[in-house]
Amino acid sequence: MTEVRVPTLGESVTEATVATWFKKPGDAVAVDEMLCELETDKVTVEVPSPVAGTLSEIVAAEGDTVGVDALLANITEGAGAAAAPAAAAAPAQAAAPADAAGGANVDVMVPTLGESVTEATVATWFKKVGDAVAQDEMLCELETDKVSVEVPSPAAGTLSEILAAEGSTVEASAKLAVIASGSGAAAAAPVAAPAPAAAAPASGGKDVEDAPAAKKAMAEAGLSGDQVTGSGRDGRVMKEDVARAIAAGASAAPATPAAAAAPPRAPSAADDASREERVRMTRLKQTMARRLKEAQNTAAILTTFNEVDMTEVMAIRNAYKADFEKKHGVRMGFMSFFTKACCHALKEIPEVNAEIDGTDVIYKNYVHMGVAAGTPTGLVVPVIRDVDSMSFAEIEKGINVMGRKARDGKLTMADMTGGTFTISNGGVYGSLMTAPILNPPQSGILGMAKIQDRPMAIGGEVVIRPMMYISLSYDHRIIDGKGAVTFLVRVKEMLEDPRRLLMDL
Repeated sequence: MTEVRVPTLGESVTEATVATWFKKPGDAVAVDEMLCELETDKVTVEVPSPVAGTLSEIVAAEGDTVGVDALLANITEGAGAAAAPAAAAAPAQAAAPADAAGGANVDVMVPTLGESVTEATVATWFKKVGDAVAQDEMLCELETDKVSVEVPSPAAGTLSEILAAEGSTVEASAKLAVIASGSGAAAAAPVAAPAPAAAAPASGGKDVEDAPAAKKAMAEAGLSGDQVTGSGRDGRVMKEDVARAIAAGASAAPATPAAAAAPPRAPSAADDASREERVRMTRLKQTMARRLKEAQNTAAILTTFNEVDMTEVMAIRNAYKADFEKKHGVRMGFMSFFTKACCHALKEIPEVNAEIDGTDVIYKNYVHMGVAAGTPTGLVVPVIRDVDSMSFAEIEKGINVMGRKARDGKLTMADMTGGTFTISNGGVYGSLMTAPILNPPQSGILGMAKIQDRPMAIGGEVVIRPMMYISLSYDHRIIDGKGAVTFLVRVKEMLEDPRRLLMDL
């Protein structure tokens, strides 16, 4: 006897309503065949059969409210399934020799997610049930609070079962899927493939129950089932299919003579809904949003500004960038100058490099520099450790390595933890002035803006200089105004006269 239980419903969702049963007690079911559909406040969840056999008992009837992991039904497999129709039994009998020929089931598990990370969200499946896979071929991608994790196939064979659908939350070491490996996989695939085709005539295209949410949407839009093309299993109409049909009807309306003659009507909420797109935030964006709001709620954030004449830094960079790249194999950028200047200023104003822990202040006698970077999936802050002991070339190499890993989605939790201070360069996107939010538990973050030629009064004359506004957002609970302003002035002085960096002044 195999139990069918309520799957994970999503973060903060604890219960659902049984909307529709597609099987009744005594019906034969195949692996992954849809048994029922659950509805939550946000989404509709399909519950597939975990095994092949006979549905022996339905525990939760339609309309019942069930919690996560509650018992929905029981399935009898093995000898109990022998009473199933012959058509259903045939594929199972055909598959048995394949297993005997050397096939084996290999579980696909959630890989190690990183220190303190206990769960992830299944972002994308790149394979579907029945697809052939090679060993180490990517099966799916998981998202954690910080990074994306690729899950490769542990063996060559056929993807026989997906246990965690896209959007579901899985715990560390949970089972994601099953691979039928060995010679049995090759033999099972062609035999099992005709089974859905044979079942299709029996069910009949529109005998398949449409999603309850889709029925409701069709009723509100005045559409019938034959006006909507279903994208669900066995041609089942889903809510998204109804939205597409409404949108297609709206775009086709101007071409209809009757529609052209009809009087204009006021836009309705349904029209707006058909043009909207709801996309679930990635775990990375959810975590970023939560942490930024926590920083505002917890810290007393204040920002002070100054401006830097970048003439000397740009002159040094232009004079030595070719020799620098030739010797060190990396380009000389502005970030190494700013990082060096911050390290010197942090030694003079140590509270900017400290953090509050309860009623204690922890002063860090080292600098692990966070460098904020924008990626297609959101903002990340990889950390370059012990930058206070690095050379310009080592800093540039470290920034390049972390930047590449961020763009490729290869950052690990270790790459993004332990920072003591952060630099955020909004100037690369054209920002003229910026006041960044703290990256807790850090107490300070430096904001860089774009370099812009501006007229400046120098020595009684007006000259054009490349200027940059810089800012320091800081936690006023630990850093007072004098310390914050002094820190920013020291950064300004060392950038306007880079020789001070060499002489440790």
